[in-house]
Amino acid sequence: MSTASQPWPVTQYKPRHSSWPYTAADFTRQDESTDSSFYSAPRFVTHIDDAAIASLREYYDTVLPTKGRVLDYCSSWISHYPPSIEDAAASGELKVTGLGMNKAELDANKVLSNGRVLVDLNVNPDISSALRVANLIGSEDSEKLDASTNVVSTDYLTRPLEVLKSLREATKTGGTVHLTVSNRCFPTKAISRWLRIDEDERLAMIGDFLHFAGWKDIEIVELSNGEVDKGGKEAAPQGGLSGLMSYFGMSRRDPLWVVRAVKM
Repeated sequence: MSTASQPWPVTQYKPRHSSWPYTAADFTRQDESTDSSFYSAPRFVTHIDDAAIASLREYYDTVLPTKGRVLDYCSSWISHYPPSIEDAAASGELKVTGLGMNKAELDANKVLSNGRVLVDLNVNPDISSALRVANLIGSEDSEKLDASTNVVSTDYLTRPLEVLKSLREATKTGGTVHLTVSNRCFPTKAISRWLRIDEDERLAMIGDFLHFAGWKDIEIVELSNGEVDKGGKEAAPQGGLSGLMSYFGMSRRDPLWVVRAVKM
């Protein structure tokens, strides 16, 4: 993934462990009730602020294809895709599939031009099988995913290794995955280790998940460190929400990173 035209700091992930370092206890949760019950009521809200959403759309505009197949998993009523992706989906050149847990939310997501799949990944982590059964991908490399996205939901996965292995199986050679991370979550449903560690370790842990699932060229992209740029002599003027927040002395916004990787 070339970063030549991208304005965000990129850090290369370096494998830290020779074998899987996590235990079953790391993936327990305060609320172990079924997720199907927890997510049964639709939530037509956004889980990151407007400035973070704007940054994510800018990022997606530089990395997502406008032809082929894209999967948004742990999807909801909005995928935060930019107009270029929405237009490509509307034209039929890009097939966008949503995989999530709430039918009303998925039905409301208009960018999902290639179908909606209801799956609880903590019960059935096999994304590849779910997409094949729904006839949304094929067995040939050319019939698989070009890219996949996930927004602030990796922290809820109790079987991330299995999920990411199956996602890799569903992805074509050269295809990419983009896992967006912030510090917003439902703490009772987040895995226990997520709540015990800091941001840097969370990003490294997701890198570990991808590494042991067989993904390559893993990178951590910082879209926002959570600070609003206040401008100054050497800073470009800020427009939009960030500029307005800075003007009124509001120095914080949601931090946002993407941990991404490639299927080799």
